[in-house]
Amino acid sequence: MVRTRDLAMGGIVALIALASAVSAPRLPAELAIHFDAAGEPDNYAGKEVVLAGSVLFAAGFAALFAVLPRIDPLGENFAEFQTAYDGFAVGTLAFLAYIHGLVLAYNLGFEFGILQATAPAIAALYLLLAVLLQRAEQNWFVGIRTPWTLSDERVWDRTHERTAPLFAVAALCALAAAVVPEYALVLLVGPVTAIALASTVYSFVLYRRLDHA
Repeated sequence: MVRTRDLAMGGIVALIALASAVSAPRLPAELAIHFDAAGEPDNYAGKEVVLAGSVLFAAGFAALFAVLPRIDPLGENFAEFQTAYDGFAVGTLAFLAYIHGLVLAYNLGFEFGILQATAPAIAALYLLLAVLLQRAEQNWFVGIRTPWTLSDERVWDRTHERTAPLFAVAALCALAAAVVPEYALVLLVGPVTAIALASTVYSFVLYRRLDHA
């Protein structure tokens, strides 16, 4: 049965394809696709590659989100957080579409701060991730998957319970990046890097404490 999630993701992929087709005649042969900390383009690629690649990349993500619950050895656990998973999947595709729209707009000549425009979308994605982590049950593909969280359900639950609120903080930092773009990279990347490290260490320490020493 086709899920509402899959229909929504398919619609987003179609929207990316439509935006690419409509914009193609007015775009330059080489498109700016990457920007430095100052918001200036520092990498370019051919128009056809960027437009086709964006559609294929989004379609690949949509297929991945659709198949993961079916191939996970603990796939039955997805039913316990299906709504959060579906929301994150659709949100991720919407994020990709938004970023693609920014790239198209920039290369069409619209003037705006690329980092300031990107930051709110990253904040929204972090919030969706916070919700997903708060509700995720033990599985092999989604969440904080360390050897210790996958070995002990208690470690999984506590690690996710502690980590989820931190991504809400990361979302606030991402919003701050729109206000102080000179610190954008630090505010966008620094918090999630720290969270990833802290959650890994926490899961190890907790595992050792729970009679596994």
